[in-house]
Amino acid sequence: MSPNYITDEVKQLIGRETDWVEACDPVEQGAIRRFHQAVMDDDPIFWKVAEAAATRYGGIVAPPLFPLHAFRRPSGAPDPLNRVSGDPDFDGVTRDFGLGLPPVPIPLPRLLNGGNQVEVYQLARPGDRIRAKSKYVDIYQKEGKSGVLVFILVETVYANQKGETLLKALQTHILR
Repeated sequence: MSPNYITDEVKQLIGRETDWVEACDPVEQGAIRRFHQAVMDDDPIFWKVAEAAATRYGGIVAPPLFPLHAFRRPSGAPDPLNRVSGDPDFDGVTRDFGLGLPPVPIPLPRLLNGGNQVEVYQLARPGDRIRAKSKYVDIYQKEGKSGVLVFILVETVYANQKGETLLKALQTHILR
């Protein structure tokens, strides 16, 4: 019989959400350029001013998934990889399941990406201030071939400075 990891303490996390967190930098054309090059999408709406102005967007916009990667480490913040020098077993993987969500107290050692679902509502634009908030949607346990699996579903909503939703992302984390 496998242990039940979904304790009352874990159940109380379901529905818990963070306050809005704002990305340290506004959206800028240079960041849009680097992102569209990284994802190899050369659509002119991301970089050609005149062509983008003639589209329904009326100007340059960021690729749809840009908000997911807008939250970089601000200047002066500690480097999370500094743990490498003090902990030889640290592999760079953290259990930060959302922007400021409390940790889930489950002692299973392995973390897997169980998938992502994304709904895009509108595209970010240069000058936008991207904000986000995360919420534990569900936490449940199943028995797999290799033993117990705990699924942690986190929804993160991304919006601009006007409060307009840019996208919603649902990420499934699997602990085993």
